[in-house]
Amino acid sequence: MQATVGFLRAPCYLKDMSRFFKPNINHRGRIARGVIGALCLIAGIIVVDYWLALGLVFVVAGLFAIFESVRGWCLVRACGIRTKV
Repeated sequence: MQATVGFLRAPCYLKDMSRFFKPNINHRGRIARGVIGALCLIAGIIVVDYWLALGLVFVVAGLFAIFESVRGWCLVRACGIRTKV
């Protein structure tokens, strides 16, 4: 099945992906993810001196949480799992 977008014909999964990435958290959730992201970044910067792999995991998780906060989008909620915040 094809969806027409302007002059382009895009597969229908592109339409479904735009629905997947629409904002799905409120102000409290954005603040919570921002704080979690900042804490993970700080922890990653501290831990990277001692254990590189674990530090990189913390940094990537922190950057992803900050992305979620800025975008207003939560991966877990987008997958259909209800969260409290």
